[in-house]
Amino acid sequence: MSNYLAIATVTASLQRTLQAALQVDVDGARVTTVQPNSLGGGTPETGVNIYLYHAAPNPAWRNSDLRTRFADGKFAKRPQAALDLYYLISCYGNEVELEPQRLLGSVVRTLHARPVLTREAIYDTIADSTFAFLTNSNLAEQVETVKFMPVSLGVEELSNIWSVFFQTPHALSIAYQASTILIESDDIPQRALPVRDRSAFTGTPFRSAPVVDKVFSQEGILAPIVAHSTLIIRGSRLKHEQTRVKIGGIELTPSEISDSALYLPLASIPPASLRAGVQSLQVIHRLKEANNHRGVESNAIALVLRPSIVEIAIANLEGIEREPRSAQVTLHIDLTVSPQQRVTLLLNEVSSSTPAAYLFDATSRSQETASLIFNLYDVKPGEYLVRVQIDGAESLLEVDLDPQSPTFERYIGPTLTIP
Repeated sequence: MSNYLAIATVTASLQRTLQAALQVDVDGARVTTVQPNSLGGGTPETGVNIYLYHAAPNPAWRNSDLRTRFADGKFAKRPQAALDLYYLISCYGNEVELEPQRLLGSVVRTLHARPVLTREAIYDTIADSTFAFLTNSNLAEQVETVKFMPVSLGVEELSNIWSVFFQTPHALSIAYQASTILIESDDIPQRALPVRDRSAFTGTPFRSAPVVDKVFSQEGILAPIVAHSTLIIRGSRLKHEQTRVKIGGIELTPSEISDSALYLPLASIPPASLRAGVQSLQVIHRLKEANNHRGVESNAIALVLRPSIVEIAIANLEGIEREPRSAQVTLHIDLTVSPQQRVTLLLNEVSSSTPAAYLFDATSRSQETASLIFNLYDVKPGEYLVRVQIDGAESLLEVDLDPQSPTFERYIGPTLTIP
């Protein structure tokens, strides 16, 4: 971020950029940064004057530094102000030789070709002896680069700007916005050391609480988790006299237990207790001496349980010949779905030329069920690959693994045929 010299650095860098271009295009042209007073009061006889007439908070960055203080008033982070700067660039010169118009064309060309204030331009400005007062500027270290964009001002807006200058004649002008300048406070915030060991908190009586780092299928860390998967739970301090795993609202004893890993076959959980979608898992150490105590619990970790389609049934088929079909499709899956979960049916036609694809939401349900009903309409006749998505958890498709098959390594099921 940049310090209090940022605004002045932008103005000085803009002045140097325009000066380098104008002195080539118009002989004797110079660039000033004074208030547009009457001729002879600081504005050039031939040249351009840059005047910062407005500064406004940048709406995209204005709240990016929240929060800056803790409840006790100490700094949490350095406060940062985000500003957009608005410049009025006025052109002066011999009207007979159209010098103001030539200068305006040079300004527009230069800022359109080089709209970004580069770090090299900022370093060159700071190193210029003319701007020795900007030596401590750190605008070049700002994350967001400064960009110049023309501002469209109507006659009324230009009139309002020039009216604030007493007895100052109007000059050919254009407005530019410089965005964004991030000015950071010099206050030094305080930050505590990071937590070295999450079990070393002196306020808890359970210093040996289990910690779960990750959960994945025994088939592989990237393999999907389904109802028949065996979960591997990795962590630390997992082993205990009474180690239990809580998932799907019930507690189970893992099949294998060690201090760093637990194995839990999901097939041992009643199907009605498992729901597709995101599940919460915890490791619990039951305490013998505390009958009414829940025990020592680990952190909760999320896993995504993906459904599998068991059976597909179609009924109430309507439509003949080439007409689009409507029908009612019932899916039976291996997991329970609650009334609050969102269920979507995905159909993809098995075809090599312009295959059709459809999405249908399930009908509403009043109770938990493993049977899902979908009303299909305007569906093209054909064979379709079927998937069901429950709260973002999508069922798997079958892949042909026979090297001798013509559909080797292609999806082959489950399918639904709409005659």
